[in-house]
Amino acid sequence: TAIARAMAVCDDKDNTMISHVTRLELSALWRLALPLVVGQVMLFGTTVVATLLAGHLDSLVLGSVAIGSSLWSLPLMGLQGIMFSVPASVSHLCGAGRRGEVGALFRQALFMSASLGILVLVVLRFGADLFVPWMRLQPDIAIEVVAFLHAIALGAPALALFMVCRGLSDGLLHTKPAMWFGLLGLLLQGLFGYLLMFGPFGLPRLGAAGSGYATALETWIGAICFLTYVARGRGYRGIGWGRGPKSPHWRAIRYLLGLGLPMGLNVMLESSLFSFAAIAIGQFGATQISAHQIALSVAGLSFMVPLGMAGAITVRVGHAMGRADLAGARRAGLIGICLALATQTIAMVVILAFPWTIASLFSPDSGVQAATVSLLALAGLFQLSDGMQVAANGALRGMKDTRWPLLITLLAYWGVGMPIGMVLAFPGGWEARGMWVGLLMGLTVAAGLLTWRFRWRTLAAMQHGVTLVT
Repeated sequence: TAIARAMAVCDDKDNTMISHVTRLELSALWRLALPLVVGQVMLFGTTVVATLLAGHLDSLVLGSVAIGSSLWSLPLMGLQGIMFSVPASVSHLCGAGRRGEVGALFRQALFMSASLGILVLVVLRFGADLFVPWMRLQPDIAIEVVAFLHAIALGAPALALFMVCRGLSDGLLHTKPAMWFGLLGLLLQGLFGYLLMFGPFGLPRLGAAGSGYATALETWIGAICFLTYVARGRGYRGIGWGRGPKSPHWRAIRYLLGLGLPMGLNVMLESSLFSFAAIAIGQFGATQISAHQIALSVAGLSFMVPLGMAGAITVRVGHAMGRADLAGARRAGLIGICLALATQTIAMVVILAFPWTIASLFSPDSGVQAATVSLLALAGLFQLSDGMQVAANGALRGMKDTRWPLLITLLAYWGVGMPIGMVLAFPGGWEARGMWVGLLMGLTVAAGLLTWRFRWRTLAAMQHGVTLVT
């Protein structure tokens, strides 16, 4: 509201007023993004905790959790990407003054999430025995990876439920609940992970499988608590809980899927790039895959900052698009991209300055530490590209622009990043470092093209007076 008032009296030649509006947007974006950032850090923190626990068991368990987590990240990120359709749609409705229609949309999103969660559960439970042997891993690692996937698959329906509740909250500008429930999940992951992986107090020592069961259990607890909060929370009143059909409505679900599937595929393309890299690096032995998992955990943890900010950018752009404010949508997106670059610059400096300290936190093995340090140098460098591409993607999601970003990421990750990585890793003899150079190149290309897409689309729309509201 303050931004709208400021723009109403803003002269294009008044640089002071324009600067004031920019500061207002930056402040609004940061207030919205901070809880989302903390929530994303907490959510990913469960993977980091699992890696830390596995690293203090042995390299076999750490390598197994590394590969299993990489495979699990595909459906995890796919579900998260599809559920991005919820905050994008909710923010558009709220920006257009149609808050009373949100409840009916959320009910259909629940039906969609339940179906997708059960589908992932079935595929992982029955598919792990088929595709893990195809990966040609060392036999002892393969057994542990299958056990991990069987266990963690039980949490897939809960993960989908958690994501749709978070999407509703984010779209309504209630971003703190995701942060608090993410903190709850992190604490439970540490507790359950220790009990089930190490087997104290006479409990069975389940190793990698225990890590999977711990994740599934904490996800179910968090999802049930979040749904209860949404159903009873004061901030969710007036969204039309009683409106719309009470049973699955195919037209509404098809709309959400039509918007969400390109987003899910987009996110999965990046996730699959890292997953395939883990599979390829797994052929170089437990030390290399352990180093890859540690470096990936560090890079992934810092990535949660721009990922959380991308959610806020989606909502800010979506609200502006809902009220047909193209200039406001462009401003929110570009400021968000710049803010993501600023935060990732800090992450890059920290990773490059303290690689040995970071590596020693995850593993006492000197060989694993040395291999990790060589990868952290590359992980630090791609912080800028990773932050920029996810922020630009968030801005495009706020405009409901999903198909071109999908094609861009397909080109960048699988047309550029993976071929370069494979050539450097195998014929080039760079092994894990070669794959990470490929990751860096793919992310850099994606960052440049996605940012260009957002700038071009908003500028063209403003010049031709197109609202782009769908």
